[in-house]
Amino acid sequence: MIDQSTVQKIFDTAQIDEVVSDFVTLRKRGVNFLGLCPFHNEKTPSFTVSPAKGIYKCFGCGKGGNSVNFVMEHEHLDYVGALKYLGKKYHIDIVDEELSPEQEQRKNDRESMMIVNSFAQKYFSEKLLQSEEGMAVGMSYLRERGFREDIIKKFQLGFCLDSWNAFSEQAIQSGYKKQFLVQTGLSIDKEKGLIDRFKGRVLFPIHGIAGRTLGFGGRILKKDPKAAKYLNSPESEVYHKSRILYGIYQAKKSMVQNDKCYLVEGYTDVLSFHQAGIENVVASSGTALTADQIRLVKRFTNNMTIIYDGDPAGIKASLRGIDLVLEQELNVKVLLLPEGEDPDSFSRTMGATELSQYIEKNETDFIVFKTNLLLADAKNDPVKRANLIIDIVRSIAIIPDNIIRSVYVKECSSILNVDERVLYTEINKIKGRLQEEAWKNEQRSNIELQAQEDSIVNQSIIRADNDCDLEERALIRLLLNFGKEELFHNQNEQGEGESILVGNYIVDELERDELGSVNESYQRVFDEYTSNKFNPDFEAKTFFRDHTDSKIVQLAADIMSEPHQLSGMWTRNDSYIESEEMKLKEIVPKLVNEYKGKKVKLLIEEVVKEMQQVQESGDTDRLMELMKQKMVLDQIKNAISKELGNRTVF
Repeated sequence: MIDQSTVQKIFDTAQIDEVVSDFVTLRKRGVNFLGLCPFHNEKTPSFTVSPAKGIYKCFGCGKGGNSVNFVMEHEHLDYVGALKYLGKKYHIDIVDEELSPEQEQRKNDRESMMIVNSFAQKYFSEKLLQSEEGMAVGMSYLRERGFREDIIKKFQLGFCLDSWNAFSEQAIQSGYKKQFLVQTGLSIDKEKGLIDRFKGRVLFPIHGIAGRTLGFGGRILKKDPKAAKYLNSPESEVYHKSRILYGIYQAKKSMVQNDKCYLVEGYTDVLSFHQAGIENVVASSGTALTADQIRLVKRFTNNMTIIYDGDPAGIKASLRGIDLVLEQELNVKVLLLPEGEDPDSFSRTMGATELSQYIEKNETDFIVFKTNLLLADAKNDPVKRANLIIDIVRSIAIIPDNIIRSVYVKECSSILNVDERVLYTEINKIKGRLQEEAWKNEQRSNIELQAQEDSIVNQSIIRADNDCDLEERALIRLLLNFGKEELFHNQNEQGEGESILVGNYIVDELERDELGSVNESYQRVFDEYTSNKFNPDFEAKTFFRDHTDSKIVQLAADIMSEPHQLSGMWTRNDSYIESEEMKLKEIVPKLVNEYKGKKVKLLIEEVVKEMQQVQESGDTDRLMELMKQKMVLDQIKNAISKELGNRTVF
């Protein structure tokens, strides 16, 4: 584990808006920043970053936390890995120490999934190269496709036997846990036991940047109209299809050396290019490009050439997705292969030098390619031509760099035979509409966010597993926001004063009456606040915001994102209370008593329920005992009601 002073230095240095802006485009909104959430698909921004509080919070999917927690979520790192990431970013030297049990467990679970994937890769490769079925079926297919054995071994290809559970049984016998076999998607848990997800398929291991196996793609070899031709590992803690590119590990060195990346569609396209001697190639595995995949390429080069086969319909369908690449400021070129060819087949017809020269000679700037493609389709139709101009201008308008944009305007002006001023006029119109749309979205988002913020406390009441969730959450909010505020100032007979703080009062009251939460995270907050209440350097808000437990971080971020105005829970008989800060002496004891009252009410309900059961059984001794318990609880209930102003409010 990293020593605490270094951890604190990282937290103090890593500004949340700086960290998040490496991955999310943020716009200023008052004292906060707003952007599109990177953890779920959304068109209207609901992702808020608060530099003052040091947190991020998405009001769409609910995720929230600090800068370290964000890196953990976004980059799929454990706690220590995220600290190392930020330490490197801010040039902070890190020395590892021993991990805590919780951190060790989380790290071990993720590591176990990686180890299971590694075992599976070796098992599948062995079956391909050494088993009778693997050689007869899997290797025959790969050799038929023309792949050399060195390429097969380079990409660690494999074969899963056409048996319901041969792999799963071998994995269990080898000591691997069912839990991780299922979590990685290698095995499917059925009533009769585990079955192999990839049975009867050739396997293409999908590696991360560091070369570790994250998941698999499997191609079926027998004809089965009900089965998908290709099957991928499901999303898991270690594998996210939209965040990885097939072949990135084998390509990254060549991408840097050549300052270029070739993007193809499938696994075999990548293999064929490598076999031809070109290694700076990756595949999107048949999915539309995502921002995460583009950023992955951008880590190694700013130049991308997308290679298409000769299917015009497929090309036109994918054009809109490439605009995303332009937004990420990559230099994009397109290569259209001869009709009837795909990257796999075409690369087999020539060597590395010849293939590289062909690509260099025939690749075209994306905007020019798109213009010529659509122009051929428009022909002499004036309406289609007008729509073409609008379509092209829309792509040019999203390019962030002014110089690159002006170059494309000049080229397209020449190709389309349209005055540059006309194109600039259209670009300005589109940019204006985009800005107006962004402004409207921001306004709508502001309204939606405010509504979501106002309802957060009320929404929490639906948590069925904790009848006191609302009260406990409110107590924690007071601990975080006002724990060090003075609640009372008592004087003894000698005239010596004692200051009673909000936080100490709350945890002391809970401890005195032995009150606890069924929510583990809530109870941990109460316990750790109690342990630190006499520590003069203890700041609850930063302590729990920067906690090592991601559940505690999420809880702190949620509560810190809630509005400071009181909800309807505190407005009785239409009496409005301006703010918590102004009414702490009233709010804190009232909340503690309401919480106690709720607990008593629940105990009474349990006693009454048991009394009904005992009456039916005829156990008079137990019935008398329960009646005494209820009498005591009723007295406590009445006493609390008096404290709350002679009103039963629970």
